[in-house]
Amino acid sequence: MSEYVPNDPQAAVDYMLQTAPRFAKAKAQRLYLEEFRKTKKALLMRASDGKAVADREAYAYSHPEYIELLDGLRIAIEAEETFRFKLKAAELHVEIWRSKEASNRAEGRATQ
Repeated sequence: MSEYVPNDPQAAVDYMLQTAPRFAKAKAQRLYLEEFRKTKKALLMRASDGKAVADREAYAYSHPEYIELLDGLRIAIEAEETFRFKLKAAELHVEIWRSKEASNRAEGRATQ
């Protein structure tokens, strides 16, 4: 996927169209991991030998599999946010172009 030229609104729109599916996939991954985190905690608490709920919860939160899941969630959030901000930047470039075009038209009318 190529980057777009900021002064080319069509390239910005094309970029948004190309990036949207990647953003959606990143967001879906983040949401999945957020939900799976609850399942993983429950599974690990069940596997614990602790008698008290606090002991089982401490076991789950400190388990390497839970920590690995949190690392995956961090990566998923980073990917989602990167795509979100890139899409927002492309939208802003289109808006800036639109404003410049409106200003150019107003200037043209004023000089006639």
